[in-house]
Amino acid sequence: MSTVTLRKLSLKDYAEIVGENEINEIRILAENLVGKSVVHVNSTSFGGGVSEILRRLVPLMNDVGINAEWKVIKGDKEFFNVTKTFHNALQGKEIEFTEKMKKTYLRYNELNANLLSLDYDYVVIHDPQPLAIINYCDERKGKWTWRCHIDLSQPNEKFWSFLDPFIANYDAFIFSLKKYVKSPLEKRNVAIIPPSIDPLSDKNKPLPEDRILSTLEKYDVDANSPILTQVARFDPWKDPLGVIDMYKKVKKKMPNVQLLLITSMAPDDPEGWTYYERTARHAGEDYNIHFLTDLMGVGDLEVNAFQRASDVALLKSIREGFGLSVTEALWKEVPVVGGNVGGIPLQIINGETGFLVNTVEEAAEKTLYLLKHPEEAEKIGKKGKKHVKENFLITRHLKDYLKLFLRLTHRN
Repeated sequence: MSTVTLRKLSLKDYAEIVGENEINEIRILAENLVGKSVVHVNSTSFGGGVSEILRRLVPLMNDVGINAEWKVIKGDKEFFNVTKTFHNALQGKEIEFTEKMKKTYLRYNELNANLLSLDYDYVVIHDPQPLAIINYCDERKGKWTWRCHIDLSQPNEKFWSFLDPFIANYDAFIFSLKKYVKSPLEKRNVAIIPPSIDPLSDKNKPLPEDRILSTLEKYDVDANSPILTQVARFDPWKDPLGVIDMYKKVKKKMPNVQLLLITSMAPDDPEGWTYYERTARHAGEDYNIHFLTDLMGVGDLEVNAFQRASDVALLKSIREGFGLSVTEALWKEVPVVGGNVGGIPLQIINGETGFLVNTVEEAAEKTLYLLKHPEEAEKIGKKGKKHVKENFLITRHLKDYLKLFLRLTHRN
């Protein structure tokens, strides 16, 4: 177990974006929580949307007077292989559930419970990996919340039934969409809190044009040719193979088009390497398909530059809890073609902030439309930024958490 060290952030810095009234409302909400303690617990400090959110949300909680921390559980390759299986099963994949999986999962949850001191007013456990820790914390002082970031609309019932007794011990639950709330949790203390981006983070802040161009040059991306970009883990649910198939269809009409597949190789996702290799084989020797990872020096600033340089952003998911790379692209006024699943339709208003698609053929058609109609693409991009500003910024996320903590406090 490790406590993540975080840089300080100030809520006042967001006033220029969201307005002074919003900042004042947040501070008024926080007044009754000053001095309260909060801990967020998850499985990795980098690679993926959860860690990106916590890296910004936790410092802002501290800035409004809450004593907030972020802890990351320990686990080996065996444990993370098992929890990735849980992740896939909870999103609907048919997988055999073995006794060995159960024992490994519970052994590491018990280990982490013994390593942790969770004597906080509010404990927020993120996703399935540390979910069962609550089973080994008999003397719980505060209120415990399970925050589920994945698509639970069609879970594998064997895995869900195994987790159900642990879930029953929680005081509250956070889901990204109402349709993810499984019975009988809808009768419990449930908050619907969509994820968010931080407009001031390195991944989302404005960049000068010369920085964007120098990044493209460094990674041998042609600034004068169309750029399609998908920022996502190498994962079957993100359908990178389908993205390549779609790109090949677009390429028949626009031979100079480029595809950027960008990711961070997260330590809690050992399956990522296997799928990376499979995707690379599917791409073949097409040098206009660029594989760009953190291991090549692609960090937040580089992702920011690639997204801003893109003509169309993609997230052709088959299942998707929310899809923060959609939010990121829309914030940068880049139209998005995304799978019509999970939390993507919450962000893409079809035909207004991008296009929702169900097949490779539809994705190619809509992508070509945006490439051939740049003025329309620009209008769609501007609407996308407005939609994100009104719904998916970190300040709204902070406000939602404060409301939940106050609700839990008043239930004492």
